[in-house]
Amino acid sequence: MSFPAHRPRRLRRTLAIRRMVAETRLSPDNLVLPLFVHTLPGPAPVSAMPGVFRWPIDQVATQAREARDLGIRAVILFGIPAHKDAEGTSAYVSDGIVQEAIRRLKDSNPDLVVIADTCLDEYTDHGHCGILRDGEVDNDATLEVLARVALSQAEAGADFVAPSDMMDGRVGRIRSALDESGLDRVGIMAYAAKYASAFYGPFREAAGSAPQFGDRRSYQMDPANGREALKEARLDLEEGADVLMVKPALAYLDIISAFRDEFDVPIAAYNVSGEYSMVKAAAANGWIDETQVMMEILTSIRRAGADLILSYHAVDAARGMA
Repeated sequence: MSFPAHRPRRLRRTLAIRRMVAETRLSPDNLVLPLFVHTLPGPAPVSAMPGVFRWPIDQVATQAREARDLGIRAVILFGIPAHKDAEGTSAYVSDGIVQEAIRRLKDSNPDLVVIADTCLDEYTDHGHCGILRDGEVDNDATLEVLARVALSQAEAGADFVAPSDMMDGRVGRIRSALDESGLDRVGIMAYAAKYASAFYGPFREAAGSAPQFGDRRSYQMDPANGREALKEARLDLEEGADVLMVKPALAYLDIISAFRDEFDVPIAAYNVSGEYSMVKAAAANGWIDETQVMMEILTSIRRAGADLILSYHAVDAARGMA
C-alpha cells in the first residue's frame, strides 16, 4: 500500500468537486437586509458604514425590490423619527416612520417578509431601550410600551416583530398583546442573546441611538457569559418566541452553535455594524480581499448553525452568489 492511505485532498481538487461536497450551503434565502428609514427627503450615507444609507420612506420599497430581485426574501426595518421624547412615543404611533414603511413595503412587495425591530432606543431622547425611573431603566414599565410598539407594527402589516431591548418578560407580554388583538399570525423574532458589545458603534451613528448617559450593561448581556444565553433563549421560547437571535455574530459563533445544538427552532444571527465596518475599512486600505472575507464570514456564521443572517453585506453577497 502506498503512503498515505487516506487522501482527503481528492475532494478538494477542483472547484466543481469542492462545491459538490460542501458541508455548508449559503444562499440569498439565508439573508435578511437591514434598512434604515428616516424622515428626510433623500438618502443619507452613514459615514461609518460605507455603502449603507438612511432611506426616505418613498425609496424604501425600491431598495427592498432590488434586494428581492437578487433572492433576498426578508428585510428588517429601523426607524429614525423626527421627534424623540423620554417615553419613545414616536415608536408606536400609527403613522410612525416604521409603520408607514411597513405599509409601503407590503403594498409594493406583498411576498416580502417584513421584520420590524421593536425597541425604544431610536425613539427616546436619552437613547436607552426603555422607560427611565430615577435614572434606571424600569423593566415592567418598558414592557407595556414595547407591547404597544409591537402591536402598532403588526397592525401596519409586519410579518415579525423583533424585540431587541433585552427586558425580562418582553416576549410573553408582546405575545399576549398580539394574540388578544387577533394578530396571532404575527411571529416574534426574539433577540434572545443580545450582548453589550463594542461592535455596535457604527449602528448608533446610523440610527442616532447612542445612550446620552451610562451604558446598556444592566440589560444587555455580559460578553463573558455563555450559559446565561441558553437561559435567556429558553425563557423566550417559553414565552412564545418563534425565532431566536444571537447578536453580534462573529465574536459569538460559539453561542450560535450552542443554540443550534439546544433548540429546534430557526436560529438567526446579526452580522452587526462593527463587523461590517471592519471589513470595509480593511478593504479600503488594500489589506484584505473584501468579497472573499465577506463570504468567509457569512459562511462561518451559517456553518455555526444560523438559518438566517441579518447583514449589511446582504446585497453584495447575493450578487456574488448570482
